[in-house]
Amino acid sequence: MKVTLVDLVAQYRQIKDEMDRAIHAVLDSGHFILGEANQECEQNLSKYVGVKHALGCASGTDALQLAMMAYGFGQGDEMITVPMTFVATVEVMVLLGIRPVFVDIDPKTYCIDPNQIEDKITPRTRAIVPVHLYGQAADMDPIMEIARRHNLIVIEDCAQAIGALYKGRKTCTLGHIGCTSFFPGKNLGAYGDAGAVFTNDDEIAEKIRMIRVHGSESKYRHVLLGLNSRMDAIQAAVINVKLKYIDEWNAKRREHAARYTELLKDLPEDVVFPYTAPYNVHTFHQYTLQVDRRDELRQFLAEKGIATGIHYPIPLHLQPAYAHLGYRKGDFPVSERVASRVISLPMYPELPKEHQDYVVEQIYAFFGKKV
Repeated sequence: MKVTLVDLVAQYRQIKDEMDRAIHAVLDSGHFILGEANQECEQNLSKYVGVKHALGCASGTDALQLAMMAYGFGQGDEMITVPMTFVATVEVMVLLGIRPVFVDIDPKTYCIDPNQIEDKITPRTRAIVPVHLYGQAADMDPIMEIARRHNLIVIEDCAQAIGALYKGRKTCTLGHIGCTSFFPGKNLGAYGDAGAVFTNDDEIAEKIRMIRVHGSESKYRHVLLGLNSRMDAIQAAVINVKLKYIDEWNAKRREHAARYTELLKDLPEDVVFPYTAPYNVHTFHQYTLQVDRRDELRQFLAEKGIATGIHYPIPLHLQPAYAHLGYRKGDFPVSERVASRVISLPMYPELPKEHQDYVVEQIYAFFGKKV
């Protein structure tokens, strides 16, 4: 049996007629950049998340950069974030001349540990960037309180957690500004690169609107240093269709996660299962175990036709591109231990039970057990 980590075609087949109509409507309109589909998408996202402004852009990476540029952050500034995340979180900081300052993660949620933030604040600190890793929110109330005391901006990296809830509130509304990715493999994925920024701040929203079109206030009048970061209309049309189903799909992910946990409960005690903080509703972008013999397990499953993922094998403070920051192995022991042990199992809303049963069977086989 072949089991993929994600099956985007299975999802497309379920909504094929609706999706084809939406895409062909864009083709028939001839408006491919910031057209009617984009306006509809931004209105729909704004309503879904619960903010005044949702601003589409070219990618989740660009969403982070647009947010930072809109606040005027740049050379010599510092931002506090985690090393256990995708590179985009800090990549844009460094490109803007901002120094990433890392703190370690909570060992249960894998999100930023609020207890470690305040010690890293300096006169140059301008923002905190919590990452809602694997589909659940960081503990945002203490983060926002720290930000309030020190006059800092909080930029949520929601790339893996759209639709997740923190104390009943959606991610992308918990900080001053939220950024998400619509990369195809995300819970709410486009059919190419796309992203969005969410804010209730009218001034910041207007700056982002200008920055994403080369800093232009009107055609050929450029008042800000900008980017070319527009969501194309076809991707907007895709999001418009999929957004209707996101809560249903996230609920199915939670069902699959609960089933994995129940079926795998007899694994050895050193296997760590995903943890959901009591204040969170998890979206399970990933279902991620910790296993001592992670690489051996991954190879074993690959030989059985089962795809897995590692998110992420090398913390950012140990990546060659960020050696100039001066961090060393051992600086963030929780992130380093987690990175060496995590393995993500197949997870998507349409995951067949027989595929899940096969994955479970083979994991038990690896550990010399029967289901």
